Amino acid sequence: MMGNYIIALPIVLPLFGAGVSLACASWRRLQLIVSVAVLALVLVVAAVLLWMARSQPVVLDIGNWAAPLGITLVADQLSSIMLLTSVCVTFLVLLYSISQGVSDGADAAPLAVYHPAFLILSAGVSNAFLSGDLFNIYVGFEMLLLASFVLITLGGTRERIRSGTVYVVVSLVSSAVFLLAIVMIYAATGTVNLAQLSLRLPEVDANVRLSIQVLLLVGFGIKAAIFPLSAWLPDSYPIAPAPVTAVFAGLLTKVGVYGIIRTQTLLFPPDQPNGAAVNEVLGVFAALTMIIGILGAVAQVDIKRLLSFTLVSHIGYMIWGISTASVTGLSSGIFYAVHHITVQTVLFLVVGLIERRGGSTSLVKLGSLAKTAPVIAVLYLLPALNLAGVPPFSGFFGKIGLMQAAVQRGTHIDGMLVAAGIISSLLTLYAVMRAWNMAFWQDAPEVLPSKPTPSGMVGATAALLSITIGISLLAGPISTYTAYTASDLYKRTSYVSAVLPDGLRGSGISEKVTSGERGDN
Repeated sequence: MMGNYIIALPIVLPLFGAGVSLACASWRRLQLIVSVAVLALVLVVAAVLLWMARSQPVVLDIGNWAAPLGITLVADQLSSIMLLTSVCVTFLVLLYSISQGVSDGADAAPLAVYHPAFLILSAGVSNAFLSGDLFNIYVGFEMLLLASFVLITLGGTRERIRSGTVYVVVSLVSSAVFLLAIVMIYAATGTVNLAQLSLRLPEVDANVRLSIQVLLLVGFGIKAAIFPLSAWLPDSYPIAPAPVTAVFAGLLTKVGVYGIIRTQTLLFPPDQPNGAAVNEVLGVFAALTMIIGILGAVAQVDIKRLLSFTLVSHIGYMIWGISTASVTGLSSGIFYAVHHITVQTVLFLVVGLIERRGGSTSLVKLGSLAKTAPVIAVLYLLPALNLAGVPPFSGFFGKIGLMQAAVQRGTHIDGMLVAAGIISSLLTLYAVMRAWNMAFWQDAPEVLPSKPTPSGMVGATAALLSITIGISLLAGPISTYTAYTASDLYKRTSYVSAVLPDGLRGSGISEKVTSGERGDN
């Protein structure tokens, strides 16, 4: 069907919008209109893709060059739910940042650069989620790197340039490792198409395959900020403007998690040689990420750094789900990723409101905000409890699913993971409630200069909070969806047959099929 071309829109539209936005740099209002219109349209497209992919993956071969030779875009259940969640977040963060820019006027971030970079960031995330080959995922990562460096250094302050430089260096290391893995894969199999790799990698020598797997895990692990590859994150994210920090915290690490899920299920299934050992190692690192991350959060007196460390800690829950190598565990890990994208983003948006109203993000300087800003107090409390996994919020259901998967498997690693998950949850509750007490209930030691909190910023934050509450209310249907998703990921047949149907499998040649061109199927 011609409708398959819709898959390219989440990538093409933001890139086109970035070009138009840059050309309209002198017309601020037109820039805003272009950015909002593009992301609103992409949001609609993402919702349509989620509906289209509910039964089988939707595939587009760019230029009608059949896989594996051409560039293939694939929207299956995993990529479509991650895409819809990410676009919801980027759209609301854009509205938040526009309201902040309108309020700040001349003091706002340079919009001529901000909007094109933000749209390129959205295109990079979409490209990473929808790509059907490893090299195109690498291209998506480089798009993210380019846009991220521009966004993280907005304003050109010394701190932002320093943190941006650290971020770029770490990202380049990650990209180099990823690229080395791609080179090894192509040398060993002659392809980088994910569907064809799932068929050819089992024929590769076990030691070579393990080396490739480790390289991919390291490359994606740096992006995902898994301990001990996470030291860069708490020093990089808090320096950026609030909207930038929010979208970074919500999305960029999840692109790394998505890469791990995709490769661990499609290319390196748990029943392969060394599969159990790799998953045990992943479980150990998941537990360390949860514990080390949350211990760092407890020690912080700046709320941005506190949330940055909780971000690292809660990546561990998603890796926990992957390490169980079970449908229940992976389903809970995907559910937790969707939950965490929204919750972590809304918390960083609230911190932006706190900084404007209280004049600081330092907990030792804040106070009395419950009296002066009760709406902000509510906007912080609900996602904070959700992050800690307090019932009946979505974080609770995700963690219960992970524990259920661990108990079903019942190994020593699983016992360690359950213990780490419980400890991390309790310490998360302590950290966010300590911040709640210091920022909202203790008396402010001094009155700091503040800025007004525009209704648009509050409204965008409240809208995203409503989505997190909606995820909690719809936890049952969403869990059912993620369970089907996890089952299909481990079966692999629907993905492979959609990308490489009979008659084209492995040919790499653009051929006619009975229903027309391959790209129109």
